[in-house]
Amino acid sequence: MSYQSINPYNGKTLKTFDRLTDNQLEVKLATAATCFETWKNKTYAERTVIVAKAAALMHAHVDDFAKLATLEMGKRIDEARGEVNFSGNILDYYAKNAASFLAPVKLNPAHGEAHMESSPIGIVFCVEPWNFPFYQLARVAGPHLMAGNVIVVKHSSNVPQCAMAFEKLWIDAGAPAGLYTNLFISHEQSNHVIDDPRVKGVALTGSVEAGRKVAARAGQTLKPSSMELGGSDAFIVLDDADLEKTIPWAVWGRMYNQGQTCCASKRFIVLDSIADKFLEKFQAALALQRPGDPMDEKTTKGPMSQEVALLDLLKQVDGAVAHGAKVLMGGKRIERPGSFMETTILADVSPKNPAFRQEFFGPVAMFFRVKNEDEAIALANDSDFGLGGSVFTKDLERGKRVASRVNTGMMFINNIDWTDAELPFGGVKDSGYGRELGDMGIQQFVNKKLVRVNAIDAPA
Repeated sequence: MSYQSINPYNGKTLKTFDRLTDNQLEVKLATAATCFETWKNKTYAERTVIVAKAAALMHAHVDDFAKLATLEMGKRIDEARGEVNFSGNILDYYAKNAASFLAPVKLNPAHGEAHMESSPIGIVFCVEPWNFPFYQLARVAGPHLMAGNVIVVKHSSNVPQCAMAFEKLWIDAGAPAGLYTNLFISHEQSNHVIDDPRVKGVALTGSVEAGRKVAARAGQTLKPSSMELGGSDAFIVLDDADLEKTIPWAVWGRMYNQGQTCCASKRFIVLDSIADKFLEKFQAALALQRPGDPMDEKTTKGPMSQEVALLDLLKQVDGAVAHGAKVLMGGKRIERPGSFMETTILADVSPKNPAFRQEFFGPVAMFFRVKNEDEAIALANDSDFGLGGSVFTKDLERGKRVASRVNTGMMFINNIDWTDAELPFGGVKDSGYGRELGDMGIQQFVNKKLVRVNAIDAPA
């Protein structure tokens, strides 16, 4: 595996980095293990000093971090700044709340006293993707470091400078050696890390295929794991939806981060009575986007993250069409330098079409018409994925009813706003298991120990 920074806006290679040797990897794991022996005994207040300082540094250097994300994976600069700010907020959230989240919980047994206490387990190995090169790191670093664990991270090979910058953040914040460690390693070396007895937990955000492999590997050694995998979220538009408010969310839901988001809106399920009007407005709004330099704040459409990602998506679209799907707009590469894809809408995607079960990780929307609310829910649930989804209606109670019937880890009513550290993030089915963020996110890799006091004699 080669770690390279390649600017997807122009295809130029910026920097290349060598993988760690096995000996170098061993030194880093040993340093992390040594750090844990001290870090686990720190008070929450002592841990907060480091984590809160890291949060403050992110907020103080937003542009520095954001420009790296834009250079390495093409994220538009205003979106990159938003990601960096949110990442800092996540670190700050856990610095402030970890002590209360992991405080002993009093139990009420029939006799005596009892409580549950939380303690760290050791090194947590995190495998993270390129699409949010800082946010994905912050949402594992914040909770697990505050819980008293230490972290080693294999970041995606196309965002090495982001990976290095986040590691340096912890050094600048005063972290001891081994608290947060970036690893430029191969897939084979990753397997060795998972197998290493000093590593006690594994967290992955990535594809279903990667999740199956990593979860299976962790399971062989009985290590706890969390898997945040793909999604094919439904965007349900009921017949009473306010389209003036719905359309902007539809555009944002599909096109934010150039559609390269696991919880992006990917299947637009619209009641027939409003479908024509929705489609007309949706296409018109999408057509306003213009490709350009993602470093320019005026740009409304950036490149995809990598050339291979663009080629894979084009192949996927062609396959969908070959099996009967109809292209309503787009469907091709934009003829200009860089990895740019036309904004695309596919219709008539039947359940027999392989595309019906796939995730389109880019600016491709699937459009479906349904007769009524029940059909919309049935179609939303007819997916191998179950990450998120949304429903748009003027009737809040109706929206809640629909949300409760859709089988996902997250549902949003008249919005798709998951950008809050308080909100647990995760899914079901092929979208994985476990939760990140919120109170639940810090509970993933801690030992829940029962302690009981009962002054009674042993049974005869």
